[in-house]
Amino acid sequence: MRSLLIPLFLLALPLAEIATFVFVGREVGIGTTLLLVLLSGVVGAVLLRVQGLGVLRRIRDTTGRGVDPGRELVHGVMIVFAAFLLIIPGFLTDVLGLLLFIPPVREAAWTLLKSRLTIVTTTGGAGFRRGADTPGGPFTRGGPKVIDLDEGDFSHDDQRRPGPDGKDRLG
Repeated sequence: MRSLLIPLFLLALPLAEIATFVFVGREVGIGTTLLLVLLSGVVGAVLLRVQGLGVLRRIRDTTGRGVDPGRELVHGVMIVFAAFLLIIPGFLTDVLGLLLFIPPVREAAWTLLKSRLTIVTTTGGAGFRRGADTPGGPFTRGGPKVIDLDEGDFSHDDQRRPGPDGKDRLG
């Protein structure tokens, strides 16, 4: 049953959007309807730029403090999705997109989603480790990763040995 919901939704959404276009076009005229569709695309692009930059700044601030940026990352994804919904022609998707640009609505969506998501964040040589036994709390910055090599895996000389395909492994 669950596998039928997505195809049904993908079929119903364009039909609902067409019905909405017909209704709005009948009420306000075709010129105004087309202008509203173009305006929603421009608003989506502007809101993506303004709110997207704010989310990027918050992500940078939280990672700088050594805190897991999972919440801000999900908010960023929701903002991109909201802008995508506004840029797509249609009034129903515009309403949903505008709702996702409102921070309390995004926070409510985050509350519903966070128990179903697993967020793993790594950066360069250090990352965030999740666990209650980690010193400093459940999300702390870890040190560089340790690579344990056996003596046969590593050599101090600079001689280049060909790989199994006959090519130089380093070049």
